[in-house]
This record gives sequence, structure tokens and C-alpha cells, in this order.
Amino acid sequence: MASSPSAITPSIGTLAPPEPARLPWQRLLAILLSLALLVSLGMVLREEGVARLRGALPTSPVFWLAFGAYYLALPTSEWIIYRRLWQIPGSAFAALLRKLVSNEMLLGYSGELSFYLYARRKGFVAASPFGAIKDVSIMSAMAGNIATLTMVAMAWPIWRHWRPGALPSGSAESFLLLIAACAVLLVLRRRIFSLASTQLRFIGAVHLTRVSLTTLLLGILWTAALPSVPVTTWVALAALHLVVTRLPLVPNKDIVFAGAAMWMVGAETSIGTLMALIASLLVATHLVVGLSILLGDLIGASDAS
Repeated sequence: MASSPSAITPSIGTLAPPEPARLPWQRLLAILLSLALLVSLGMVLREEGVARLRGALPTSPVFWLAFGAYYLALPTSEWIIYRRLWQIPGSAFAALLRKLVSNEMLLGYSGELSFYLYARRKGFVAASPFGAIKDVSIMSAMAGNIATLTMVAMAWPIWRHWRPGALPSGSAESFLLLIAACAVLLVLRRRIFSLASTQLRFIGAVHLTRVSLTTLLLGILWTAALPSVPVTTWVALAALHLVVTRLPLVPNKDIVFAGAAMWMVGAETSIGTLMALIASLLVATHLVVGLSILLGDLIGASDAS
């Protein structure tokens, strides 16, 4: 007697998602990205970091606590997001650190490529994770744009006082265009985004919280090092920092910001020295993290062979 269909067909609810194919090119590309990251980190630290780190480092515990929290804020927020979307394990935090360092030291969005390859290898989702990574990146950019526009509105009079005529006449129109771009994304969200509205709201809330927290941590960092500087100065520099982080496809944003800040306030001032010092500290931290990740890749490749 023939078996019934239910006896030979597993139920859909118990059917395990297929294991994604582990393509050799994915592993090779991940290793090449790691090597490129290592070369970039070494060159930047040799040219920019070592000389600047020779100066006296702050000794305040508040400075170092704020520095550590500032550095880890982005990968922590993304881990919270992807934990909800994909139920990723704690070990995925290392991949998000790689994403951070790659974006900062190689090229904007190279970290997204690295994390995409990682998600495909680990099989966090049965379907392609590209859509989710794209949506998270867009929501991060929108949160950054909102925070930037808010801070620029507060800092605009201070900037003009520091450098009269330094801001181009079309700056206001540029920021209005930024607002319009955010509005377009909201209007066309059904065509642009892949995730559900509830997930997008959660992602946006996490990113807005993260941007607000990192801006506050920067202020704590600066104040701990130079407590006599007026708060208005830190507000203006925090706005400038957000503007620099909005620059697309620009590596070494911390060094770019340090240069812009020194141009604004003067390279010879204590503020200019502090900006250069923090930029060098961030580069050095990227180097340590990048080396640790590369070492982990090499160990993992050795164990797999």
C-alpha cells in the first residue's frame, strides 16, 4: 500500500532552511579585504598616528571610558539591530568591528560588503541578507542626516563667528536638499526598503539613539581633556564632526575631521592639538582591532584546512 503524502513529506514548519553555499570566492574576497585593511591601517598609522601619539595622553579615567564607549557604540548598536533581525550570536560582534574598521580605513561601504559575505557564510538567513543590510545602512544615514541638520542649526552662528565668510553662500540650500532627500526616502519607502515598517522604526530608533549618544560621548571626551573650553565650542565642533561623517566614500574621516577642526579653531591651539590626538588614538585603535581580526581570519583559515 502506498504511503500517504503526509508520511513522506516533512511539514513546512519543521523544514530547516537550506545551508547557503560556501563559495570559495566569498572566502577569498573576505581575506583580500582583510589584507587591504591591514595595509591601509599600517600606512595611515605610520604617516599620521605615531608622531601625534608622542605627545602627552590624557590621564582622566572619564576620558578613556568615554573613548571606549564612543568607539564601540556603532558596532554595539548594529549588533542589537541584527540580533533582532537575524538572531545573530555574540561572536558576530567581531564581524561588525571589521565592518567599522573597513568603512573608516578602506572605503565607505566596504564594510557592508565584508559583513554581507560574513552573513552569507554563516547562513544567518535563508534568503540573501543584502536587503536587510541595505535598509540598515539607509536608516543609519537618515538618522545621521537628522542629527546633522539639528546640530548645524545650533552651530551655524558659532561657525560664522569663527570664520566669517567661510561657509559658502549655497550651504543653506544644500541642507534643504538633504532634508528633501530624507523626505523622498520616506515617501518612496515601500519601493526602497525591504524590511517591514515595524522593523524600520526599530532600526531608526536605535540609530538615532546611537548618534545622540556618540555626540554626547564626544562632548564628554573633549570636556574631560579640556574642561576650561566653553560648551558652545564643543557644540560647534560636534556639528562639524557630524558633517564630516556624512561625506560619502571618504576613508579616515577622523583625520579629515581633525584637519577641519584645526582649520576652524587654529592648529596651534590646545583644541587643535586635542583633535589631532584623538584622531591618532582612533587610528591606533583601528590598527589594533584590524590586526586582531586578521589574526583571527588566519587562525580560522588554518583550522578549516
